[in-house]
Amino acid sequence: MRDVTLRMAWRNLWRHWRRTWLTVGAMIFSNGLLIFAMSLQFGSYDMMIDNSLQAYSGHLQLQHPRYLDEPKMRYAVDDITATGARLRRELGLESISARAAGFALASSEERSYGLQIIGVDPAREPLVSTLPGLVKQGRYLEPGVAGEIVIGAVLARNLKVKTGDELTFIGSGFDDSFAAGIVRVVGIFESGIADLDRALAQVDLAYFQEVFAMQERGHSLTVRAQHIDDVESLQAKIATLLDNNESTLLRHWDELQPGLRQAIQADMASNSFMYIVLIVLVAFSVLNTQLMSVLERTREFGTMMALGLQPGRLARLVMLETALMTALGLVLGIVVGLIINLYLSRVGFSYPGMDEVALKFNLPERIYPAISVASMTLGPAAVAVGSLLAALYPALRLYLLTPIEAMRAV
Repeated sequence: MRDVTLRMAWRNLWRHWRRTWLTVGAMIFSNGLLIFAMSLQFGSYDMMIDNSLQAYSGHLQLQHPRYLDEPKMRYAVDDITATGARLRRELGLESISARAAGFALASSEERSYGLQIIGVDPAREPLVSTLPGLVKQGRYLEPGVAGEIVIGAVLARNLKVKTGDELTFIGSGFDDSFAAGIVRVVGIFESGIADLDRALAQVDLAYFQEVFAMQERGHSLTVRAQHIDDVESLQAKIATLLDNNESTLLRHWDELQPGLRQAIQADMASNSFMYIVLIVLVAFSVLNTQLMSVLERTREFGTMMALGLQPGRLARLVMLETALMTALGLVLGIVVGLIINLYLSRVGFSYPGMDEVALKFNLPERIYPAISVASMTLGPAAVAVGSLLAALYPALRLYLLTPIEAMRAV
């Protein structure tokens, strides 16, 4: 009996094959579009996260447990350079760099401004941060050269200095002593992030440790994963190597930049509205198709009911027709979406003006879709559910039919 019902449902779909293909075509288009849009959206989020974290914070940071909430000089990590070298060796990952941070008052010949001085390893900082590639004037720090500083473009304008000028700074050292130095501006970076360009400066880590009496200490060991999907596994490996050291804490990028996750969630919410509108339009298309099909077959249904067929069987027949049509649109839509994503995952997707922005801020020139189970199934599944729900009304109408009135229908 089930085979007979299935054959009847399949046959009924192609009574009006143009109408069926128009509805299936709408499903294919919406499924393909949803797969493409969601994959591109997830890909843009990956790029957004990578670009934001590569600017400075990295994917993970090893810190003193209290340093994030209270960034004070005394909350430092001992032997930070040696710890970084050990992690690089045991993990086989080169993108790990030690840093130390302090606040100071910097003065030029004309002005004085407060700033945050970061001691970095010039040889490894380019592996964890894009700032070295954003130097627009002069050059970046050279390894092992003391007395050089790289500052942000806004800070340079505020201090009225250019490359080659000298700055003096004074701050408080690790042992509460005065930390003072004279440095020469060798580079000016322009990141496009106002907070960094206005108040950040970088010097050689060894020079910083000497001036601020840090000895072998530092404030963070910055880690950059090869891909955003590797962060959790990398965090687990590092935690194992650290042997639950209570004097340090490995922080995830969610903790370092909580606003980034919130921005992604807000964007997902706004995009979800457009996806829902598309799904509703497809559902109305299915409703129209199935309602017309039921109305056209009213006399046929009346005859079948007069012969003893229950309305529930007829309703299940209509729902089976919808399920077959939905399955066809689902499979073909996923195939179309997969082909588009496979192509764009190789060549990338770009919009006018994106290459100029990428060149200015040292970012990738193209977005690559993130093909995943979620991006390939969430949209089509929602379309399928919406289509089946839309077919409930035409199916339930059959319960209101009486054989005599149905057979009299024109």
